[in-house]
Amino acid sequence: MTGKKLPLSLRYAIGVIGILLLSLVIFVLVMNPPLADLGLMALFLLITSVVSSMVGYAAYRLGWMAKVATLRLTLLISYIISSVLTFFNVWLTARLMFASQHDLLLATVLLVFAGGMATVLGFFLSSAITDRIFVLQKAANQLAKGDLQARVAVSGRDEVAKLSADFNRMAAQLNEAKQQRADLIAWVSHDLQTPLTTIQAILEALSDEVVTDPDSVQRYLLTARREIRSLSALIDDLFQVAKLDAGGLVLEQAPNSLSDLISDTLESFSHLARKKNIRLSGDVESNIDPVTMDVRHIGRAIDNLVSNALRYTPEGGAVTISAHREGSQVEVCVRDSGEGIPPEDLPHIFESFYRGEKSRSRATGGAGLGLAIARGIVLAHGGQIRVESHLGVGTEFIFRI
Repeated sequence: MTGKKLPLSLRYAIGVIGILLLSLVIFVLVMNPPLADLGLMALFLLITSVVSSMVGYAAYRLGWMAKVATLRLTLLISYIISSVLTFFNVWLTARLMFASQHDLLLATVLLVFAGGMATVLGFFLSSAITDRIFVLQKAANQLAKGDLQARVAVSGRDEVAKLSADFNRMAAQLNEAKQQRADLIAWVSHDLQTPLTTIQAILEALSDEVVTDPDSVQRYLLTARREIRSLSALIDDLFQVAKLDAGGLVLEQAPNSLSDLISDTLESFSHLARKKNIRLSGDVESNIDPVTMDVRHIGRAIDNLVSNALRYTPEGGAVTISAHREGSQVEVCVRDSGEGIPPEDLPHIFESFYRGEKSRSRATGGAGLGLAIARGIVLAHGGQIRVESHLGVGTEFIFRI
């Protein structure tokens, strides 16, 4: 566990005091001075450190760094200020303590040389940082212009390297989001267009009296009604996903009967299960109720999982809904004996519009929103949901709330 970081000004003061004390300790160990000389040295160092600290803090508070056009120039000015302060500190101390004018002049020349070399060397070495930042800036400009393939090379382990890695992840996510948006438009267009085309054809056929006998008219109307229900369900799913993505799902949680909810689910899907010759059953612990939940939304999540299980379970298979307590939580499992989910599809199974079969045939599934909605509802309850699947054995969707 990390503690709270100290304010910058306090860390600055601690650093200055630390350097002052360390310098005095080294002076005592190396020179073994008389007490009077130690007092003078402490006084000189205190004066120069206070003056230097005030100059450095004033430069920081004036905010000049934010006004400089480039980071390279900012670092250069910082090196110059540091060299000037170093020159001032050493020269003033030497001026007060050196007995020889010759030694003072020699120290002055050496200080000018050392300060200049430190500035040039620091400016040169800073290029290793600024050059990487310029590369990152160039990639950011490319990204801003719409080039979502822009990436930067990650070298080192410092903050710039971590920033570069974060930039690459962000660019990859933006590129993925762009692709998902393109897929979303294509998929929604397809899934909306298909029922609309069917309805339009039916209405034109009826309007043009292509079919006139009552049985055919009734069959056409039933088909149109089925397509309208499909269209309505898709629009409702899209609205639900939009609310979940925006965090606008309002839950009305209260103690409710999970066993009754599962019983109602079994009853509502019993006709479809019999039609497909699939055994649909439930197994609920007797002490599971009451459960605090939004019964309408959790019911929808279970419906989506059961519908998905029935869709991919072959004739003669089985689908089971089970529920039991796990401490303060309840765990619901929807298990099927279907074909299983390929390992490469498992990481994406809860994504909106994701479907394993690339053809996206409406005969084999919905729009790919059911599992995404179920996941969003469970997460909105503060729960978790996962999937376990084995090819040729079956699939389990398990969620806890």
